[in-house]
Amino acid sequence: MKKGMVFSFSLMASLMLAACGNGDQESEEAATDETGENGNGGEEEEFELQFGMQPGTQSNEYEAAEYLADYVEEESDGQLTITLYPDAQLGDDLSMLGQLQDGSLDITLSEMGRFGEWVPRAELLMVPYVIEDFDHIERVIYETEYGEELREELIDEHHLRVMDTGYNGTRQTSSNTEINELADMEGLNIRTPEAQTLLDYAEYTGANPTPMNFDEVYLALQTNQVDGQENPLSAIEAQSFYEVQDYIALTNHVVNDNTYVVSDVTWQELPEDLQQILSDGITEAADHHTDLFATEEEELLEFFAEEGVTITEPDLDEFEEALSEVYPEYLDKIGEGAEEYMDIIDEARE
Repeated sequence: MKKGMVFSFSLMASLMLAACGNGDQESEEAATDETGENGNGGEEEEFELQFGMQPGTQSNEYEAAEYLADYVEEESDGQLTITLYPDAQLGDDLSMLGQLQDGSLDITLSEMGRFGEWVPRAELLMVPYVIEDFDHIERVIYETEYGEELREELIDEHHLRVMDTGYNGTRQTSSNTEINELADMEGLNIRTPEAQTLLDYAEYTGANPTPMNFDEVYLALQTNQVDGQENPLSAIEAQSFYEVQDYIALTNHVVNDNTYVVSDVTWQELPEDLQQILSDGITEAADHHTDLFATEEEELLEFFAEEGVTITEPDLDEFEEALSEVYPEYLDKIGEGAEEYMDIIDEARE
């Protein structure tokens, strides 16, 4: 009798051990299925980011974006990749910034001044002669209380994370008459985009601002419908304006930045190691971006001279003084704290 009981208990114990053993095996198999490495860390989630931009595939901006895409793919061993959408395939700059806000787009390029659509004080960075050069705007964005608070507000209230900034050229004035001083601007019909800061540049220098679509400018210059236009040197070359304009004045009225902006929705979804890779990659790309434009501008001045274009350097003090008359309008629009913001920006000059 006792022997039979021992056998029964032994059988039951064997069955229980087998059941436990099968459970452990199933758990290990499940872990293997989920991680690929028996629960010891397996295949990592892959992230593909979309980067939309207005410039085309032949632009410096696109080359810098390719640099970024190559960097993050290599540094992450393919875990993080970036697909580029140039030529405004996903909309204009404001549209793409809107897409970043809801996370339907991951990365885009924007001038800091464009954030004035959401935070009015940002527009100060686009007002003529407020910014001296690219080093100045970098200090303002990343080394001042004005810049820090602006970037924090863009993240906290608009889900727009400013990562780093590249130089995108300085706006100059081409014309069919020589510009050596402010008085030479008087009465010229100057084509500008439909942007208030650039309309103000023409008006307050004594010219007649003439808004016009960009693709119409060459013919308008050729037929003397307008006397001149303003753009960075890269645009003057790309659109062949130098063929129908004999003069370029280095008026340096607006310094164009191109800031790399990431959706904060996207940013929060990335693991920390990929956040670091993306951040480092953008810093590298922004530096490359700056080098491309700075080198190109030096080469273009030589190119235009060889093409018979006369380059002039007017006294900019009188240009700056003329434009300062419009500043109160921008300060009124911004409201409380505007003069303090302007002081901070001015103090960041070297």
